[in-house]
Amino acid sequence: MSDNNRFLLKVITPERVFYDGEVSMVEFNTTEGEIGIYKNHIPTTVIVEPGILTITEEEGPKNAALHAGFAEILPDSVVILAEIVEWPSEIDLERAERAKERAEERISQKEDKTDMDRAHVALKKAICRINTLK
Repeated sequence: MSDNNRFLLKVITPERVFYDGEVSMVEFNTTEGEIGIYKNHIPTTVIVEPGILTITEEEGPKNAALHAGFAEILPDSVVILAEIVEWPSEIDLERAERAKERAEERISQKEDKTDMDRAHVALKKAICRINTLK
């Protein structure tokens, strides 16, 4: 690698290699909270929660919507295996807002037949998409 402070980031979904390149920092949400990673991070594996993925390249930061998965963090690389990752240009704002409204309605009704965990995950994903576009 050309720069001492840079490391390899790979973000992979079942459909594609979303990102493969050198970065100086990456930030995303985990089940334990938000994490920021620089080169030489202690090795660990974390579970990814829906939120904004911020990739800091030489040109500056890029944001994407990261929905779920897990990440392997090593001193010189990070690999994120994700269910879904979307660049802002791939997000349909109106669709995300409708999904948010549906999830909020399901949660507020609290019907016995409603899978509340699924409704909460749907709400998190919709909010993640909306926030990525802000």
